[in-house]
Amino acid sequence: MPVVRIDMFEGRDRETKEELVKSITAEMVRITGCGAASVNVIINNVAKDDWGLGGELASTKFPDS
Repeated sequence: MPVVRIDMFEGRDRETKEELVKSITAEMVRITGCGAASVNVIINNVAKDDWGLGGELASTKFPDS
């Protein structure tokens, strides 16, 4: 049972996340030969205020993205 965990900034819409899950699942199946039903994709949406990069909050480094 492969588990793929993705941490990314919050704010993406449902359609984007659905496409990501579909694509990641298809690639896991292609590369590992497992069944699609066994692939788990977990998306952790993280606020920029809760993510640090190089000693700064991501909200400071990327205020508009």
